[in-house]
Amino acid sequence: QVQLVESGGGLVQPGGSLRLTCAASGSFLSIGPMNWYRQAPGKQRELVAAPRSDGSTNTNYADSVKGRFTISRDTAKNTVYLQMNSLKPEDTAVYYCNAVIRTTAFKYTNTWGQGTPVTVSS
Repeated sequence: QVQLVESGGGLVQPGGSLRLTCAASGSFLSIGPMNWYRQAPGKQRELVAAPRSDGSTNTNYADSVKGRFTISRDTAKNTVYLQMNSLKPEDTAVYYCNAVIRTTAFKYTNTWGQGTPVTVSS
């Protein structure tokens, strides 16, 4: 069974930093772009960071996190990271990893992790 497992969330003070990790495990052929989403209490899930699918190295970031968050990927480890700096209370949410994973020659599955909670509070 293919899984995406997030880690690194926790409680941090405003202005602090956290680094989230998402690792893919199980048997699969390939993984597409690995993205980060978040869902704050009472709000819809929103995209935080997603590499562009046009072959460029650019990344789409939510306006609210531009300049503070950075996504990076270790392809060899099937792992994606989200470095979050200058955290604000409004960044409080459950953060989810997402990717389309090719499990067989003809099967692609849109896969979500279980989420890791981030709380920014003094």
